[in-house]
Amino acid sequence: MTKQPHGRADEDAAAEAEALSRACVDSLPAGALAEKCAQARADGRALRVKLGIDPTSPDIHLGHTVVLRKLRDFQDRGHKVVLIIGDMTARVGDPSGRSELRPILSDSEIAVNAATYTEQALKILSSDPDSLEVRHNSEWLSMDLPELMKLLASATVAQLIERDDFSKRLAAGQPVSMLEMLYPLLQGYDSVAVSADIELGGTDQKFNLLMGRDIQRAYGQPGQAIMTMPILVGTDGERKMSKSLGNHIGVSDPPAEIYGKTMSIPDAALPGYFELLLGTAPTSGQSARDSKRALARGLVSWLYSDSDATQAEADFDRVFVAKGVPEQMPELDLGAQTSEAGTAHLPAVIADAFGLSRSQARRLLTEGAVSVDGRRLAGDEIDLPVGALHDKVLQAGKRRFVRLRSGQ
Repeated sequence: MTKQPHGRADEDAAAEAEALSRACVDSLPAGALAEKCAQARADGRALRVKLGIDPTSPDIHLGHTVVLRKLRDFQDRGHKVVLIIGDMTARVGDPSGRSELRPILSDSEIAVNAATYTEQALKILSSDPDSLEVRHNSEWLSMDLPELMKLLASATVAQLIERDDFSKRLAAGQPVSMLEMLYPLLQGYDSVAVSADIELGGTDQKFNLLMGRDIQRAYGQPGQAIMTMPILVGTDGERKMSKSLGNHIGVSDPPAEIYGKTMSIPDAALPGYFELLLGTAPTSGQSARDSKRALARGLVSWLYSDSDATQAEADFDRVFVAKGVPEQMPELDLGAQTSEAGTAHLPAVIADAFGLSRSQARRLLTEGAVSVDGRRLAGDEIDLPVGALHDKVLQAGKRRFVRLRSGQ
């Protein structure tokens, strides 16, 4: 038997399960996590803990990290996380929380997003191959018709239409595509393919996780235990954090942007952010402003470093308290944007400087949200002399700054 790779010597399986389930909303079926821990100990092996993420956008935000942090807890106890990049299920689109069919992404969009997801997830997860296995479900979901028919036979229509997302849409006379109904089966088959002991997800994934358990048993495997984590509200303090709602904080956002966005969180949302992201609570008796600063420093330190947190706070004070500009900021060489006439096309400059599309850049200009060295640009200022932009600070919105450089 191999050496038991996890758990403290003075901790039994029940105690380990209790520690791992801290902050979870659901741990189902009751007692299953402790049973899985005990069986893994008896077998002298690590648990296989699954998380599936569909690369439907290029960014992971703090809402995703609630589950990633729990996965890291499993890694720190010697278990193996199986991170599944859903490059095949992304073609279907998870209907969870959706009131209509999700648009289907192109293969190239999925490939780009998948590459960034893995890189960003490793900001939270350990990359040690003994504790992490990264898979793509296109490895096994490119199945032939007999295999697909076997999968379809593992569930009933009645099971699928019990799902809230489907039942509400059907009751409202809205269509539910066969493709969407296939999604929970495909995600469930992921658990079969990787022999998952446990699967994690947000509370909005509970139906899918339980379906995975059923499908495993239909294929002769022990059903996985499932754990759901709370949903983090966005910076508006009301709705689920989402890039499409513009209320997100990305794990790859620059430190100053993470700090600044955190300072905009409503006071009432602070305890949830502390608990779910830092595993702590606001200091008793501390003002909301000071609590936000502590949270902002903690998040930047976690995702970057203590020195980055110190610099981000100093930049915030310089910009929002002293009404200045950050001491440190990215630079953009205007060479590629310089025309033969010696002018730079501002929508192109803004797009390159801040990673936006040109249409987004034009919209910022039209809204009066762009300035150069503190002078707000008019919406019709499209082409400016490069010499007038050299060594100037380009600002978009409240928190994004780039210093422009030119060889002229």
